Amino acid sequence: MLNSFDSLHLAMFSGKGGVGKSTLSSAFACRWAKQFPNDRILLLSTDPAHSLGDVLQMEVSNTAQTIESLPNLSVRALDAELLLKDFKAEYGEILERLVERGSFVGQGDLASVWELGWSGLDELMGILEIQRLLRDRVVDRIVVDMAPSGHTLALFNLMEFLEEFLSALELFQLKHRTMSEAFTGRYTPDEVDLFLESMRRDLTDGRQLLQDSARSACFVVAIAEWLSLLESQRLIKALEALKIPFGGVFLNQVHAEREELVRKFQEIADPVLTFSQQSQEPIGIAALDRLITTHSEFVPSAIPIAPSQSLPDFILEQRKLILVGGKGGVGKTTVAAAIALNLAQQHPDRKIRVISIDPAHSLGDAFGTQLGHEPTDILPNLSAQEVDARTLLDRFREEYLWELADMMSGKTQDESLQIAYTPEAWRKIMAQALPGIDEMLALLEVMELLESNAQDLIILDTAPTGHLLRFLEMPSVLTDWLTWIFKLWLKYQNVAGHTELMSRLRTLRLRIIKTHKQLQNAEHTEFIGVVQARSTIFAETERLVRSLEPLQIHQRFIVNNRATQRLEEFAGKTVVNLPNAPSDLAPMAQIEKISEWLIAPNSIASLVSFNPQSQI
Repeated sequence: MLNSFDSLHLAMFSGKGGVGKSTLSSAFACRWAKQFPNDRILLLSTDPAHSLGDVLQMEVSNTAQTIESLPNLSVRALDAELLLKDFKAEYGEILERLVERGSFVGQGDLASVWELGWSGLDELMGILEIQRLLRDRVVDRIVVDMAPSGHTLALFNLMEFLEEFLSALELFQLKHRTMSEAFTGRYTPDEVDLFLESMRRDLTDGRQLLQDSARSACFVVAIAEWLSLLESQRLIKALEALKIPFGGVFLNQVHAEREELVRKFQEIADPVLTFSQQSQEPIGIAALDRLITTHSEFVPSAIPIAPSQSLPDFILEQRKLILVGGKGGVGKTTVAAAIALNLAQQHPDRKIRVISIDPAHSLGDAFGTQLGHEPTDILPNLSAQEVDARTLLDRFREEYLWELADMMSGKTQDESLQIAYTPEAWRKIMAQALPGIDEMLALLEVMELLESNAQDLIILDTAPTGHLLRFLEMPSVLTDWLTWIFKLWLKYQNVAGHTELMSRLRTLRLRIIKTHKQLQNAEHTEFIGVVQARSTIFAETERLVRSLEPLQIHQRFIVNNRATQRLEEFAGKTVVNLPNAPSDLAPMAQIEKISEWLIAPNSIASLVSFNPQSQI
């Protein structure tokens, strides 16, 4: 079956977080390297919280590193900030000149923009770099270890964003060309025209590559669980809508008890390649080779342990915001839903809201009901919501972006101050779902809920690690961008106008600063990490814990989900060991069972010492 994919030159692996994308993409790349010894193979991660180094047991950075035993295979994890630096060095001056031609600002005003935080940079730089590598024939074949489903789709959707962004830049240049011809009677194409022609050609070629089933395919990695099945089904449909060729499902960690779910996967996808659960975690080249080339016997599921120490009653502790996060697929949604259900049942007089800000929502799947942007009542005092970025973006455009586009183009209410540029090009830019917009809008939604005091407790089911950190960094990023806009407006206020807009943006900035302080207040906000006993998950979680410290996010607890051995302490945090709920229970029944284990009043069991290194 794997031989049928050997004609491809771009193999992309995505799916729900934590299902083994890094493991199977690494194994697939190793197989290609052996199958095609004369081809240059690149294993590339676009996930900001990648695990390639943990899987391959080697250092992985933005510089491609050759694997000693496979000299034609190199491994690289994109560093978006370094790529932006290179992009600025090559094209920065041209882009600044283009924006200058399409607005009232001077080129010097734009230099500091490159230093601001760029949410969504991982996806943007990822799609541009994949195009460049194949265009310049740096390698012959690329295997991409992608971010989880929601952010994979954001990357693919960037093709549409880049199309509209390029159209806006072409309008800026058209205006410049028209004015030059009007004043001089002629126009001589310059390097900006050459840049736009090159970008248009690259964009066309990139879209054709991604949509060419003879050269490219996206494989959906999954595990035989209901939440993974439902998310995989949505991802497959989304790929079809985007005209991205679907290569098949790589069903990982299959064991005998999950045969019914395997059949469910076979009903929604073809082909479905199954990879049996391994007796030991597949780490290193030899283990990856065995995984991809052999079909081992089913391994019986480990016997779950009894639940141990419970989480505290966050209502009694007067917390207002609980963030639940970790590597994709560890059970963040389940834990968030269970905490919400337990506290709502214990405190029927308190209002609790659980919200998913992961673009690949599965909160509704966990509760066994359909959820949307508007909150749905689960209990009289418990509501659940899956944030819809499109709905929030429409509102944000009406409140700020359309008028900001008018201001940047020079359009004011004073006819005597009108500048010749029309806002059409800027509106093209603002009309797109800008990279990283999910995190920004989620922050604003949470901010409004906290300000309203309509809920006694909000529990956030967050995106996987890399994009969770992007969300937590968003207050600083937004504050920096607003500060830059204010400085620009003060310099050109006699021309820019839009005083009332600036007043509203100042108010927005003050609200963001207040929310940032609340996120850093240990008596207001708490982060709960979720892990499973796998070395790649332990390694990523340790990095996450370290990353939260400079962000001043308070954390006391780690939930060891689906525990088969007790974990006493991890990364200096108290561990709550949580067994797996019976798989034959309906989704809501599973959440109810887990909620009983997770926050059991006056039930604190002793923990058995356990060294996570013993699991590696």
